[in-house]
Amino acid sequence: MRFSSVIMPKETKKFQKKKEDFVCERCGVENFGNGYTNHCKECLWSKHVDINPGDRLSECGGMMSVIEIQTKGDTYILTHRCQKCGFTRRNYFGENDNFDALIKFSQKSVQE
Repeated sequence: MRFSSVIMPKETKKFQKKKEDFVCERCGVENFGNGYTNHCKECLWSKHVDINPGDRLSECGGMMSVIEIQTKGDTYILTHRCQKCGFTRRNYFGENDNFDALIKFSQKSVQE
């Protein structure tokens, strides 16, 4: 019996902690990552760089706007949608995030 070796693509973990600093491409604010940071602390926008959180495998690179805010107890959860491909991802609103931007989005959503 003969076996051939097949190279399988390496599967990525569902979450990879990446501590990275970045300058927001939307508003220009410098952000200091903590390993869980996926959006700008000032304008709350994100960038589509991951397939699974932290893997940096997405080739899209589109900007992601907040489309929904949900609450879970005392926690806010942001849902971002990529402006380029439509991909969505949820992430927690951080303690250093701009609460005024959260309120502004909430007011805008109510008016629509």
